[in-house]
Amino acid sequence: MSAAITVVGLGSGNPDRLTLGIMKTLQRATKVYVRTLSHPVITALQEQGMVMESFDHVYESHDTFPEVYDHIASALIESARSASDGEIVYAVPGHPMVAEATVRLLRERCPEREVSLTVLGGESFLDEAFVRLGFDPIEGFQLLDSAGLSSHLIQPQLHTLIGQVYDMFTASEVKLALMEIYPAEYEVVVGHALGVEGEESIVRVPLYELDRIQGYGNLSLIYVPRSDDEQLRRRSFARLHEIVGILRSPEGCPWDREQTHESIRKNLIEETYEVLETIDEDDPEHMQEELGDLLLQIMLHSQMEEEAGTFTVYDVVQGLNDKLIFRHPHVFGENSAKDAEAALQNWEQMKAEEKRRKGADPEKASALDGIPRDLPALMKAYKLQKKASKVGFDWDDIQGVFDKIKEELAELREAVAEGQAPEKQALELGDLLFAASNAARFIQADPEEALSRTNRKFIERFRYIEEQLAARGKRVQDSSLEEMEELWQSAKSHALSDESESR
Repeated sequence: MSAAITVVGLGSGNPDRLTLGIMKTLQRATKVYVRTLSHPVITALQEQGMVMESFDHVYESHDTFPEVYDHIASALIESARSASDGEIVYAVPGHPMVAEATVRLLRERCPEREVSLTVLGGESFLDEAFVRLGFDPIEGFQLLDSAGLSSHLIQPQLHTLIGQVYDMFTASEVKLALMEIYPAEYEVVVGHALGVEGEESIVRVPLYELDRIQGYGNLSLIYVPRSDDEQLRRRSFARLHEIVGILRSPEGCPWDREQTHESIRKNLIEETYEVLETIDEDDPEHMQEELGDLLLQIMLHSQMEEEAGTFTVYDVVQGLNDKLIFRHPHVFGENSAKDAEAALQNWEQMKAEEKRRKGADPEKASALDGIPRDLPALMKAYKLQKKASKVGFDWDDIQGVFDKIKEELAELREAVAEGQAPEKQALELGDLLFAASNAARFIQADPEEALSRTNRKFIERFRYIEEQLAARGKRVQDSSLEEMEELWQSAKSHALSDESESR
């Protein structure tokens, strides 16, 4: 007789719900295994004289559920292969094909081990949930596992059942995931042993109390009723995509409909700088708003291409995900990176590999390729110098940079003193700025950021001058340079004093 396993479902907990076919299968079996004895139907079967071997001890000998399920599946297959005759039956709570990892593993492994597998249904906890909790799954329904639950899986417009909520710790993890989507007062339902006479409990609580109630166990679940609340939908990326599509539709906003990539190009730049300003000001609340404005620009450009049939914003997201995974082999692959420098090296290697896969010839590429054409000039100078440095075009130390700055400053002085053409003077100024940018690279400072700090410092000190003059009833326009210089030095002293106190 060939090796065979029959899997049966014990239902949601009421012995009266077992089918006649499953009862006959259990009664004629040579050997009956059960995943756990912690199920209401087990007692009724034992009272009829049925002998069963459980895998409860396996839970105690392993650290994780995947290890437990792997052990059970392997043990069942070996038992079936070594059995000389008769039928090996494996009984699981509920329905074998609903939230039963061991059955999934058996379905994967039995064919390759030449073990025949038969799965007989049973009443699922879902059947009782639909009846006892009173909702129709045709309205939209999702079943989620408490293990590894994350907010991105949750869709408020669907009835949601979360199974395998074994204890209060698990309930707390579920609560945290749900509170990323729902308000703390949102009503949820906790069901224990649904349909089991004398044991059933249905409790309705606000979300924030989810992990404060007692009774969680093997037969517990959490139900989150569906909602069409617009505020909940607005927390989803899908709703943002929908809103932008509406704005660009014939029934949408006339201004949004008329825009093109070119017409809103400057908006993308402006919104980027507004985000940078919030970073400089360390203002998280303002940053949240400005990041939204920047995201809108990305959504609008993507929507225009979606209308043209070239790509959608979801293609953009997929492309970014693919790139992040590919360029981080030390995270998603088998490579390693002991520090940030090694991680950056991995990134650059995978970036070069991407180019090769796209047909680019590394031999024909310039060492300066890959720098955006429209970067701010100071930032672009810094990146050009970094790329040139990687192929050896660089000074040995910063002293060579200082000498170059001195040389370029002398040439600028000469151009101005000789009254050379404005274009020539500007070119000499550019050479000086380019050399100064090189100094930033040697001291590991971003020149754009360094200049931004100086700009902010200038603004603070100049406003101090304006405030002090205003206190005297004067304006900068009516003040002498000597008076403003005096206040400028006072502003410097004031700033140094504040810095000293903050330390």
